[in-house]
This record gives sequence, structure tokens and C-alpha cells, in this order.
Amino acid sequence: MRRQLLTARLLLRQWREEDREPFARINSDPEVMRYLPALLSREESDSLMGRAKTHFAVHGFGPFALELRETGQLAGFLGLVVPSFEAHFTPAVEIGWRLDASLWNQGLATEGAREVLRYAFEELLLPEVVSFTVPANLASRRVMEKIGLARDPADDFDHPRLSEGHPLRRHVLYRKRRDER
Repeated sequence: MRRQLLTARLLLRQWREEDREPFARINSDPEVMRYLPALLSREESDSLMGRAKTHFAVHGFGPFALELRETGQLAGFLGLVVPSFEAHFTPAVEIGWRLDASLWNQGLATEGAREVLRYAFEELLLPEVVSFTVPANLASRRVMEKIGLARDPADDFDHPRLSEGHPLRRHVLYRKRRDER
């Protein structure tokens, strides 16, 4: 299992106890969570961090804690997860991220996601990586496109964990195959 990845500005690393407080702050920010079903309480944020650690133990990869190399600040998370719901594209491995709003529009998500995608294809030898979000999340969709994922509107789906009529139920799906590099 890869313990960390490096880019020019980022350290993607395993989670630490001292990440709990800044991670909870990120997960309770209405701007950060705008395209997700709900803000997370401290307990829910801690649980998410625990699931991230477990994902690494079970799968050998997972969502890394994302740290700014220059300052050591926890910037959020970025990494790979196996979605725990069934859809027309599962089983799959998803690349995803969540960044502190104060760090948006600096290219950090794209920088980290490029390295995680390289890791997925060159080290893990995954055949395909997917990513998905709600149609209105244009910032995340731009990152998906910048790292080379493509959308086929026929792949868009209703998220099975959200009820009929929920405003965030519809999702757009992006994907990239290793042989498309």
C-alpha cells in the first residue's frame, strides 16, 4: 500500500489524529458541502475519516489526507474509493476530492488529481477510473475534464442513495480508461 504521493505543492498522505479538527471544519462549511446532501457533524466527519483509513486497509488505496507542503495545512482529501452503492457503472473505482474553500481556484485539486490518476493507472494498474457529481458542480466537472476524464450523457444517473425528487439526485458520470492515456 502506497503511504503517500507528492506533487510540487501537495503531500497526499495517511490520516493523522490531528486532522480531525480541520477536517471537521471543512466538512461543516456550507460552501464546501453545497453539492452534497448535508453538512457533517463532528462525529460524522470523524466517522468519514475512519472509513478512509479502513478503505486503505481493505483495498490498498483510498482517500488520502491532502496537505499543503509549504505550510502543513490540511487542505482536505483526494484519492480513490470503491463506491458502496450499485449503479450501471459499478463495480468501479472513483477519484474524488474535497478541498477547504479558502484553497479553491489555485489548481490544487487538478494537481493532486493528476498524480492520483497517474498512481491509479501506472502503479495500481486499474483498468478504469470514474468520477461523478451533480450537474451544477462546474468546478469539479472542470477538474474531471482537465485530468482527462470524459462524459457520455448516456452514462448520467440518479444517485441511488438520494430519494426521488431530491435536488441533488441527478449525477453526471465521467470516466477514463487506462488504455486511453
